[in-house]
Amino acid sequence: MKKVDAKIFNEHNIVLNYYEMKNNKQPLVMLHAQGVCALNFDNVFKALSERYHIYAIDCYGHGASLHDKEKYDVRTIGDGIIRFIKSEIKAKVVLLGHSSGGLLAVYIAAYSDVCKQLFLEDPPLFASQGKRRFKTYNYIDLSSICNSFIDQKEEDDFVLYYFSRQKAWDFFPEKSRDKIRAKMVEMAKKYRKKNPTKDLKVLFWPKAALSAFRGMNQYDPYFGLAFYNDTFHAGILHEEMLGNITCKTVIMKAKSNYNNDGVLLAAMSEEDIKKAKTLIKCCPSN
Repeated sequence: MKKVDAKIFNEHNIVLNYYEMKNNKQPLVMLHAQGVCALNFDNVFKALSERYHIYAIDCYGHGASLHDKEKYDVRTIGDGIIRFIKSEIKAKVVLLGHSSGGLLAVYIAAYSDVCKQLFLEDPPLFASQGKRRFKTYNYIDLSSICNSFIDQKEEDDFVLYYFSRQKAWDFFPEKSRDKIRAKMVEMAKKYRKKNPTKDLKVLFWPKAALSAFRGMNQYDPYFGLAFYNDTFHAGILHEEMLGNITCKTVIMKAKSNYNNDGVLLAAMSEEDIKKAKTLIKCCPSN
């Protein structure tokens, strides 16, 4: 694999850690999902570097980028990334955003001229904003757990706190759930005690599920609180942002499912994706 350089952009009180794979190709800026870090993309760095000059950025509240709870909103983070692109890259970019990173990518494409093409992977458009957020998986899981962690004083390891309380336990059989959880949490405790700075590993826990913990050591729960309190969006409606996008845009989404309580177990509903396509001027119909 080609060398990946870790760098810090520090300008005008903007502090962004990013990973770069240099070449003379089209710049690609990658924005990760909530709770993880930019290295969550590293399994595709090699393939993408055949076509792109990669810049994978740690968003505020994640990785080695700025941790400041007063700045966890789409406008502040988005404006910081815009300045990074203009100052460091100095060219129009292909912009890819996953989940909350997708919301940041939407803001950047809507309110700047730095984006040549936009790729959105499961951005929680509409569903994460306003009252609708109460019926989303992110709200009842990560956002609510961030809120409860901040409100308590007994535990200081957020990774372990989240692992033991995540809603994923609800998918285990009810009869054996508590027993399995107790054993898994005990294994997680032992691993965290022995490896406090490493990404969480738990025997028998699916590798795909553990990917959600990659980089969580450097995740600020106040970032999740911004989604819990609905302040992340900085008062900007998603409809407004999408209507301002003029570059070619591709939106990808997973299948929309709901639990028995009507909670959306996905980033967007089928109606949300249709609405987004109608609002973006350069979004293919299929």
